[in-house]
Amino acid sequence: SPQTETKASVGFKAGVKEYKLTYYTPDYETKDTDILAAFRVTPQPGVPPEEAGAAVAAESSTGTWTTVWTDGLTSLDRYKGRCYHIEPVAGDENQYIAYVAYPLDLFEEGSVTNMFTSIVGNVFGFKALRALRLEDLRIPPAYSKTFQGPPHGIQVERDKLNKYGRPLLGCTIKPKLGLSAKNYGRAVYECLRGGLDFT
Repeated sequence: SPQTETKASVGFKAGVKEYKLTYYTPDYETKDTDILAAFRVTPQPGVPPEEAGAAVAAESSTGTWTTVWTDGLTSLDRYKGRCYHIEPVAGDENQYIAYVAYPLDLFEEGSVTNMFTSIVGNVFGFKALRALRLEDLRIPPAYSKTFQGPPHGIQVERDKLNKYGRPLLGCTIKPKLGLSAKNYGRAVYECLRGGLDFT
């Protein structure tokens, strides 16, 4: 059976469900605005590759291992990742490339942190998989354009530093914590004296 059900105290039915029922969509045609990821997956013994690919799409987007009542409060179809293709890796038994498409609506605009938290977050600890690796990622121009960039351009920085015609060089003082003000100042001085533009 696709779902093992249990009754919650308020009468809501919950249970473990197969991801491929919702997140494996081989007929899906990717959009120019989708973020596309290629994952190398090694399923646990007994887990079909389609289920493993669908599990990656689910766990890195809107899915969870059980039915929850809050699923009905939004259109999951608008936000969910979709495993649209899976193929075996030549020469590697029980390894597959799972191709997953993510809609832009899933991600906060201009946030690499938000995007990577979803795509390569807790999915890597998922028990249905023996191994998982992100092999490739395509970020569409539509998402790249949501990044506003610095508040001013490189020319303003060059004018402040009075440095032109070469790359600006900088560093982070290590250790980041633990140096006295005097020793930190000494390290900064030596860096600037050695030719760095900022620390």
